[in-house]
Amino acid sequence: MDAKEFIHKTVSENQVVLFMKGTAQFPQCGFSGRAVQILKAAGVKSMVTVNVLDDDEVRQAIKDYANWPTIPQLYIKGEFVGGADIVQEMFQSGELQKLIPDASPADPANA
Repeated sequence: MDAKEFIHKTVSENQVVLFMKGTAQFPQCGFSGRAVQILKAAGVKSMVTVNVLDDDEVRQAIKDYANWPTIPQLYIKGEFVGGADIVQEMFQSGELQKLIPDASPADPANA
């Protein structure tokens, strides 16, 4: 399976996927860490994270897949949502919480 097939399979088979630098437990970039914090604050109970630092092909392919130049990248229900800044703006406006499957509402002021 090539990198683009892996990405497509991952985003298609999982409700919430974050392509990031590092892991949810040990982010290796501030933007990735912030995205994980926001998702947790938004009520995400379960998410798949893909550490792009583990595979250079995936790291490049994810940028091409969404035509988005930066990492992290969030996918919900197979759809590209955005990077760290967009995810933060959507959380603050309440839009992100509406997209998350089985989310419990959270107060944007706490993130």
